[in-house]
Amino acid sequence: MTLYDFCHLTFPWVFKIWLRCEVYGRENIPAEGPVVIASNHLSLLDPPVLGAAATRKVHFMAKSELFKPAWFGALIRKLGAFPVKRGEMDREAIKTGLAILKENKVLAVFPEGTRSKTGELGRAGGGAFMMGVKRKAKIVPAYIYGTDLSRHPGWPKVRVIFGKPIEYDPDMGTGRESLDALGARWREEVLVLRKAVATDNENHPG
Repeated sequence: MTLYDFCHLTFPWVFKIWLRCEVYGRENIPAEGPVVIASNHLSLLDPPVLGAAATRKVHFMAKSELFKPAWFGALIRKLGAFPVKRGEMDREAIKTGLAILKENKVLAVFPEGTRSKTGELGRAGGGAFMMGVKRKAKIVPAYIYGTDLSRHPGWPKVRVIFGKPIEYDPDMGTGRESLDALGARWREEVLVLRKAVATDNENHPG
């Protein structure tokens, strides 16, 4: 058993007990082929929570600072992460992401570009979808609630919901206007998922 297999087996139970994590819409993740899971971003807990919730191994871009010290970098690499230099066009990270999708694997992106400081959903950067469009991947919107623990005192209550893949023209190209339009559509889909989670929380408070 690999380290990833062990974590994927144990983390869902850990998160279910510690975070009271519930997951919806797993059936919306295609069982095969290249997939981009595009999620909102609240905290450093998002990647492991999203990875534990998904039905397939998920690969993440992680800021390069997290790969120091070397032992920790080696650990998170085994769990599917690879480094990206923030604030610049990191061609090596893009090359890695494209290679992951070419191998029909799953890549997770956070289109907002950074963690939300308020919990509100920010504007989606269209560039986050470039790799998916290039590889004609299925793009699955996802919404995470509750991982920003400082804004939710008491026993955490985390929710993860995966939406149906976003329909788009696989030959649309990667021009800025097209990607920005796709980013806007993603934001609309995630707001729908967010409303569903809010309704569930209202019906099942505490």
